[in-house]
Amino acid sequence: MDMSVNEGLRSFMLGVYNKMALGLLLTAALAYAFGALVPESVTLTLLTPPIGLVIMFAPLAILLLSGFVMKNPSPTAANLVYWSVVSLIGVGMGAIVYVYARQPDGMLIVSKAFLTTAIAFGGLSLYGYTTKRDMSGWGVFLIMGVVGIIVASILNMLIFQSSMMHMVISVVGLLVFAGLTAYDTQRLKNMYFQIAGNARAMAVATTFGAL
Repeated sequence: MDMSVNEGLRSFMLGVYNKMALGLLLTAALAYAFGALVPESVTLTLLTPPIGLVIMFAPLAILLLSGFVMKNPSPTAANLVYWSVVSLIGVGMGAIVYVYARQPDGMLIVSKAFLTTAIAFGGLSLYGYTTKRDMSGWGVFLIMGVVGIIVASILNMLIFQSSMMHMVISVVGLLVFAGLTAYDTQRLKNMYFQIAGNARAMAVATTFGAL
């Protein structure tokens, strides 16, 4: 691999991480605003069913719909999807901030969780970037895992309401999303070699890669 390819790949991946960082900043700002600053009545209205369920699942619905509808999206359309999803996730995470902001050292707990997640993501992404192992076959199983987690979470929330099931879902979710982080990093790396030189495709890949 020549030096120009290395530089191009690094620039592409850096663009993805920069976009992701901006998205995380917006998510954190909205979560804090809706969890700690907005009047409690507004927060409770937005974060409890049925509106809360819409906000919770809207990001996934937007992603699935965009995947079916936008076969060849423009950078503008990709950005619209990205910032819509990021904003909805931020509002949805306001529920977490709302709960912890009213507990002693609650925001410190949230901050530590965020830092731990960021460190874990960095390590898993680095593994996906550097490993020689082919993870292309993981995609189907990981997506099936995500669907299973969503279905199980809905059933537990509406029917079972079991703390044990919640714990199992959390552990499985941690493993599935750890695998997705490494898989997606390698997928983006491989994608770069297919679209290098195509500015439009690179812009779209950078945006969707940040998701």
